[in-house]
Amino acid sequence: RSELSQKVAEFKKNHPTFTPKLVAIQVGERSDSSVYIRQKSKACNEIGISFEHIQLPDDIQQAELDTHLDKINNDPTIHGIIVQLPVPDHLSTKHIVHSICPEKDVDGFHAENIGHLSKRATEPFFNSCTPMGCIELLKRYDIAVAGKNAVVVGRSDIVGSPVAMMLNNLDATVTLCHSKTPDIEARVREADILVVAIGKHEFVKADWVKPGAVVIDVGMNAKDDPTKKSGYRWVGDVEAAAKTRAAYMTPVPGGVGPMTVAMLLSNVVTSAIRHFEASSTTSIVPNPLTLLDPVPSDIAIASAQKPKLISQVASELNLSHAEFEPYGKYTAKVTLDVLERLESNSNGHYVVVTGISPTPLGEGKSTVTIGLTQAIYAHLNRPAFACVRQPSQGPTFGIKGGAAGGGYSQVTPMTSMNLHLTGDIHAITAANNLVAAAVDARYFHESTQTDTQLFNRLCPKKKGARKFANVMLN
Repeated sequence: RSELSQKVAEFKKNHPTFTPKLVAIQVGERSDSSVYIRQKSKACNEIGISFEHIQLPDDIQQAELDTHLDKINNDPTIHGIIVQLPVPDHLSTKHIVHSICPEKDVDGFHAENIGHLSKRATEPFFNSCTPMGCIELLKRYDIAVAGKNAVVVGRSDIVGSPVAMMLNNLDATVTLCHSKTPDIEARVREADILVVAIGKHEFVKADWVKPGAVVIDVGMNAKDDPTKKSGYRWVGDVEAAAKTRAAYMTPVPGGVGPMTVAMLLSNVVTSAIRHFEASSTTSIVPNPLTLLDPVPSDIAIASAQKPKLISQVASELNLSHAEFEPYGKYTAKVTLDVLERLESNSNGHYVVVTGISPTPLGEGKSTVTIGLTQAIYAHLNRPAFACVRQPSQGPTFGIKGGAAGGGYSQVTPMTSMNLHLTGDIHAITAANNLVAAAVDARYFHESTQTDTQLFNRLCPKKKGARKFANVMLN
């Protein structure tokens, strides 16, 4: 824990706004669950992790719990989520576990994390805490694992199965024993490394343990003991006398338990650092651009490029689902909360293009904005994004930037990206604006260009000839 506390402090020194945060959801008021929650809260406070306890009534319905999970899944200030188990019988534990975002599943229970653990070619976002604590103990005591016979007794999803996969990934030869395994004693006797998580007090007898073996006892069982004030004492799944035969053996209590909490905190810190670094960078994948000669018409260029899905754009920008509101497939509004989240970042610049009188060729704010964005990205290799408003004159020309005839400085046709007007007053206002824009553009071009120049701009060559379209004459 001291290492984690130092790690958080060092990172925070360079990034003052960095604050790891863990949210624990508790359904009902089970006393044992409340004890575990308080332990985790205390541990978080010691290390510098913000902790939030969400207490929900035991009669809460699945849909309402899902709403809570969805909200915190999409909160970028939260880096880890745990739901204290068990939950009341009317709720689905499997559904709850799989409803937690894998990137915030610091318990390591989500099927996606378990699935990645089972493949050598991939890594999970997080490993389960107790199994990871077992592996960490082996590492801290410099115990060689590769080539050793490892026996795991118990195949639960929380401990047995994950720790068996972890040992296998460390090149141990692993035997996984369970209730249907015949002659477990014989297999235990062969173990160089023995991990027992079966939930039965003193199931493994001392004389089963191979001399010099390493024993990790995950069990925590109450055994009747009239000599104790409480009437019981805590014992593990392995007889305590086995420590006289083992080279190393974890105590019960005080062995694996504290490691489980430490690994939970480690996962939260890892998640927070991962999220902080990801939110400070972008991974933009530009759409390919095929240059043609001669340059096609503006509308042909604008129509040729299919826009990216807005969800993909948001992902490349590291926006959470809570930070943008889609309008169809290709457009969205972004919340101003993003500014607060990124307020400590100093590696960006905001450029406002405004107050530009169009040139004789028609370049105005839109074309300058698009052109600057392209130049910054293409020539300076800096990710750049253009934010253009719903235009007043753009619809006159069909595309944003169309007034300039700007070749490849086009974006998508306005019909694909506008927010569409509704209501009579809006439609009348838009129609009035279009007429005014057309008249204004005509006055502008007639006063700044010759008739030939105006004709050439209005009527591009088609098959070597220029002529007015029928719609221009009627």
